[in-house]
Amino acid sequence: MEGRWTLLPFLGAYLVHLGLITGQGIYTNTWAVHIERGAREAERIAHKHGFISHGQVFGDYYHFQHRGVVRRSLSGHRGVHVQLHTEPQVIWAEQQIAKRRHKRDIHIEPTDPKFPQQWYLYNPSHGDLNVKEAWAQGFTGRGVVVTILDDGIEKDHPDLVRNYDPDASYDVNDRDPDPQPRYTQLNDNRHGTRCAGEVAAAANNGVCGVGVAYNAKIGGVRMLDGEVTDVVEAQSLSLNSQHIHIYSASWGPEDDGKTVDGPAKLAKEAFLQGVTEGRGGLGSIFVWASGNGGRERDSCNCDGYTNSIYTLSISSTTQYGNVPWYSEACSSTLATTYSSGNLNEKQIVTTDLRKKCTDSHTGTSASAPLAAGIIALALEANMNLTWRDMQHLVVRTSRPAHLITNDWRTNGMGRLVSHSYGYGLLDASAMVALAQNWSSVGPVEYNFRFFCCRDIRKHLIFSRSVEACSGQPDFVSSLEHVQARLTLTYNHRGNLAVHLISPLGTRSTLLAPRAQDNSAEGFNDWAFMTTHSWDEDPRGEWTLEIENVAGLNDYAVFVLLQLHSGAASAPFCRRKKLPVMDMGGGGIRVGFGFGLSRGKVSYRGIPTVWGDEDTAGGMNSESDSEELEYHSEKTAFIRTQSAL
Repeated sequence: MEGRWTLLPFLGAYLVHLGLITGQGIYTNTWAVHIERGAREAERIAHKHGFISHGQVFGDYYHFQHRGVVRRSLSGHRGVHVQLHTEPQVIWAEQQIAKRRHKRDIHIEPTDPKFPQQWYLYNPSHGDLNVKEAWAQGFTGRGVVVTILDDGIEKDHPDLVRNYDPDASYDVNDRDPDPQPRYTQLNDNRHGTRCAGEVAAAANNGVCGVGVAYNAKIGGVRMLDGEVTDVVEAQSLSLNSQHIHIYSASWGPEDDGKTVDGPAKLAKEAFLQGVTEGRGGLGSIFVWASGNGGRERDSCNCDGYTNSIYTLSISSTTQYGNVPWYSEACSSTLATTYSSGNLNEKQIVTTDLRKKCTDSHTGTSASAPLAAGIIALALEANMNLTWRDMQHLVVRTSRPAHLITNDWRTNGMGRLVSHSYGYGLLDASAMVALAQNWSSVGPVEYNFRFFCCRDIRKHLIFSRSVEACSGQPDFVSSLEHVQARLTLTYNHRGNLAVHLISPLGTRSTLLAPRAQDNSAEGFNDWAFMTTHSWDEDPRGEWTLEIENVAGLNDYAVFVLLQLHSGAASAPFCRRKKLPVMDMGGGGIRVGFGFGLSRGKVSYRGIPTVWGDEDTAGGMNSESDSEELEYHSEKTAFIRTQSAL
């Protein structure tokens, strides 16, 4: 007897399977019953005939279950059915049949042959970017245009041709509309094609894998296969900015642990024009790879592209959530996506040169395009997002989970943040969900400045209290980016460490010592940026620490410090000119001023990493002298961010 009852669940499962195969209905042990005279009469009839009443369906229809009847059967139970019909109050009764119903989901899992190898798109065992969940919500990048600034794009690649957009493409190197890469024996111009496939490789076409935003339009700018000058960069960054939504770049200055370099005059203007005028005034979105100088202990805060408030800086993590050997740590990194790691960890699947496919794309070069694809999904969810809105979404939805590092810290807002990972792993599903109902933060910028001159010696700690228009109707209550701009002379720049501490105690390392940096050039109005105090209240005491880690032998003169932030509210303060104060003790001079703007954004009043002019409080930045009418062309050495 015991053995027979043990087999019943297996028999029921078999019958269900058989019914699904044959198309025959599966009878359950529940009935729908039409009974007059109300719920009390229905309860009486159910109890009389051995049923359990699950209450009213609606009106005079009730839901009964009989535990003495097998839960799944290929035939109905006639005996119980007949018993119900002996009751005069039962108008109608029907044993319920389990029906086959399918979700009419608009998302069909891609059938591309390499899709099962794209572990970073769907990998519940080790964590992923939650891309499949975003697709399931109906977002695939449709209507969004992304361009890859690189060494060209193989526009006729079978996995790119469907989504290729000629209006988002140009060959700046040869000055023609065709961005096709130059083919060599070493295939060293494959970088842009690989990045493009990560964003928008077509789905369900039997080729390679699938892009994160596989219905987005993709373009390419050929600009790295030749001399890279200020003109080349500016033309690339400003290409068709009313048509292109997102620019993805996986390159920058040398990641050698000693270079300090950024955009020149025209590229500065291109970035500024992009965020103020691009996309009909909503602002072009610039996604940037954070750099591959980890082996040289480089800092991405010495890279003026990824260290900019105008770019969304993306770092890398490995398949198992480790910090890659090539990754650079800095306070300007906003978030992270997956890429390559150690030999036992998988790499990134994407399109390759000569119409091929690869599963070995690497470095932060591979991370930035994944982020661009996720941003395209969020932009499809809400095309009215500004460039600053997108950064807010990233901060609020990125996840520290699965990311291993010893530098996670809780900031003043209670968020975990890391110099290796920013706010964590991008979450595509969370981003599109939040984007749909997001209210724009508005075009507001806040600028606070203070100046000092002092010998650094061994350790300099400098503090200043910030009121942020406190007491006025629209005081500044929320930070975005914070910049500390330094001008100093120093005979061994790599021995410096710089930290900034917010009023809520968030400690950002703006610069870590760089052993390879033996330069005596110091810093000339260089803006170190941190995202770690995002949404914090700026009011209170800010502290800047500059440390000479080599001892007392090196000498420096600290000339200028400026602190800037962007706010999510709509403040206005009158500009105030405060007196310069003689502090005594070796002729130290300290003074400060601040200014705010609202309405139309006046980015001219916001000194940035590139030295835009400002005269807050009547004090001029040294960068004003850099605004020359003419300049000579200079060739820059640019390195792509693929791991070696």
